[in-house]
Amino acid sequence: ANRTLGRGGALLIPAFAVGRAQAVLHLLSELRRANRIPEVPIYLNSPMAVNATELFCTYLAEHKLSAEQCRQMCDGVRFVRTAAESMEVTPLGGPMIALSASGMASGGRVLHHLERLAPDHRNTILFVGYQAAGTRGQAMLAGADRVKIFGSYVPVRAEVASIDGLSAHAGRDELIAWLGRATTAPKAAYIVHGEPAAADALRRTLRDDLGWHTQVPEHGETVELGAGHDNGHDRSATDAQAANR
Repeated sequence: ANRTLGRGGALLIPAFAVGRAQAVLHLLSELRRANRIPEVPIYLNSPMAVNATELFCTYLAEHKLSAEQCRQMCDGVRFVRTAAESMEVTPLGGPMIALSASGMASGGRVLHHLERLAPDHRNTILFVGYQAAGTRGQAMLAGADRVKIFGSYVPVRAEVASIDGLSAHAGRDELIAWLGRATTAPKAAYIVHGEPAAADALRRTLRDDLGWHTQVPEHGETVELGAGHDNGHDRSATDAQAANR
């Protein structure tokens, strides 16, 4: 952030609207209070993220931040709600910090920011979550020198970086430890998320280590959940929705 802001650039953070955006706002607040980053305009440009942040600060018992930390998280942050407000913000350059969805740059208001900021070498695009194959985020992290936005190719001259440690998903070992605490094994477990190779590896681990009947459903496959159903083989299951995320 300091490197980007010091050269007069904008820091663009594509962030998932629920959970990740609030975590990043809290971290930015902590950095500002510790004088580790300068005071610059901060924009949260995502209606869903704005709504989620307001809920976050209303239901304090549902998370670990105090009321004061929630207040500090929102101090100095402009919540961009309407399309008209977004049109005022997206043309702006640095120094500033903008958070916008979607987190993989696959759609949403972040595309307007990318179109404006990606061609300038002074700016930085900072990804703070997993980037699925085929998304703009994954392409930029892989070194793409241009991305297609709104039907036209936009050059990527901005610095592109990522912070991998912010993932909110449990890893393989955490999932297995959590599932292993079950007092009763489900009739079946279905792995419905994750890359194919990782999902199959988790399936084998659950089968071998826990003795569970585990499947990775194929695309379009239908599974009927609940007691008393038999489709030729027992698919009645408590859906653990285990995933190598």
